[in-house]
Amino acid sequence: MTHNETPMSHGDTKDNESPLPISPPSGKGRLGGFSSETTAGGNCTVPPSGRQKEEMNVHRLNYDGKDIILVGTAHVSRESADLVEKVITDEKPDTVCIELCKTRFEAIKQKDKWQDTDIVKVIREKRAPLLLSQLLLTAFQKKIAKKLNINPGEDIMRAITQAEENNAEIVLADREIRISLLRAWRSMRFISKVRFLPEMILSFFITEEITEEDVEKMKHQDALELAMRAVAEKLPEIKKTLIDERDRYLAHAIGNAPGRKVVAVVGAGHIAGVMENIGKDIDVKPLLEIPPVSLWVRLIGWGFPIFIVGLFIAGFFHSGVQTSMKMILGWSAVTASFSGMGALLLLAHPVTIIASALAAPITTLHPLIAAGWIAGLTEVTIRKPKVRDFLNLTEDITSIRGFFRNKITRVLLLVAIVNLTTSIGTFVAIPVIIRFF
Repeated sequence: MTHNETPMSHGDTKDNESPLPISPPSGKGRLGGFSSETTAGGNCTVPPSGRQKEEMNVHRLNYDGKDIILVGTAHVSRESADLVEKVITDEKPDTVCIELCKTRFEAIKQKDKWQDTDIVKVIREKRAPLLLSQLLLTAFQKKIAKKLNINPGEDIMRAITQAEENNAEIVLADREIRISLLRAWRSMRFISKVRFLPEMILSFFITEEITEEDVEKMKHQDALELAMRAVAEKLPEIKKTLIDERDRYLAHAIGNAPGRKVVAVVGAGHIAGVMENIGKDIDVKPLLEIPPVSLWVRLIGWGFPIFIVGLFIAGFFHSGVQTSMKMILGWSAVTASFSGMGALLLLAHPVTIIASALAAPITTLHPLIAAGWIAGLTEVTIRKPKVRDFLNLTEDITSIRGFFRNKITRVLLLVAIVNLTTSIGTFVAIPVIIRFF
């Protein structure tokens, strides 16, 4: 059985100000109802043995009369997968917590679920950037795993298998990835949003120089976390959402998991944050809320097109109909060119390129419509994804060629790129129309 609804913390909903101490590399620490023991291989210069590696990545805590065993893993490491299996087999816990949300758990248990994806619905509901981000993160992890000939997330899959064989309850301890990405997106400034897609795509290439030895070093920064942290370093305002908030959420879920003995399998990059936060009273409600679009964003969203239309009107009263028409034509020509260029870069269907170009002068003046959505809906209508695109999706996302060949990922990229180039076109068009005054 699985459990993914963690009980709310008791008492004060604010975070307790006294953090949980992390014990030194070897030895024990104790504070109130909490004690911890973390053993490590020390500062030896020789490579740690198998036993030392286990000690370095298994952390035993006692909190509120409950034995908690944290297993830090690299999600593309064979040794991590073996360690997870060994710990669960030896400890026979009542509960196994895994660093998955419901969506990712179902993706593992139901590998053919991608075939049910309604790509048209995804575009209409404005979820294309979110799905593209998820695929890019998954691609990063799968590329490393493929290079090392191991199944991505094998540590988590072994944890699930061993939990089921030992009749242990499974707790889905991570926050929904959709919420994490949406909270990150809403927290970003405009310029950061423009940089976000290129940074995500660049992280896709990081795997080229990674060796198996490097992966084992990821015991302090697992594969999927590496992709998130690589983006967070370039865009520091989202680190709190993608990393710190999830540390707190995981700590709350693990600390409130049922049973007297709990094994928690999490990426090694989360271990320090989880240990710091277990023992605190954490209110998870704010961590699950998707912030509304800020008032400033709404004002700018409507204010910008009003400003542009105001320029057209001012041109009419200042210099007459001819000037106003030149301004409108100039605006249309520039925005249409940039929008069509975005579709052309993705080698979209000629009809899609034309539709993008025709839509841009209008969509740039309406905050509720985007040229990328028009391009995506047109492309998916003309070049409908086939069954093989869904069947090959998990394999195609591991290569640049596959990303562009697969009609699903290609449409998602088309939406993002056309929106980006059209936005650039709007800023280029402003000085073009002003010169007609």
